[in-house]
Amino acid sequence: MSEESVNQREEERSGATATVERPQVAPPKVDRLPPWNVLLHNDPVNTMDYVIRTLIELVRMNQFRAMKCMLEAHQKGMSLVATTHREHAELLCEQFASKKLKATMERAG
Repeated sequence: MSEESVNQREEERSGATATVERPQVAPPKVDRLPPWNVLLHNDPVNTMDYVIRTLIELVRMNQFRAMKCMLEAHQKGMSLVATTHREHAELLCEQFASKKLKATMERAG
């Protein structure tokens, strides 16, 4: 029997184990979906209060921010209300349309 085999058997009896170091594997990189902007357009038909309530409901923004977005759309013609991934931007545009408000989306950046 070789000396190496004897040493290995002695380690097994004594409970000693060899540790094998494994190379560290980097976590996979998360690819982010490209951002899209949702733009609310000025609405001359509905009341300002209705637009604010709709922004609060659909985009989940506070009343102050909703008022700022509504006023910007009223004064400048449109306002950025959300930046999100494409599917959510499409959903928001459809939801605004169902509330009789015009919203469009564009690629951010």
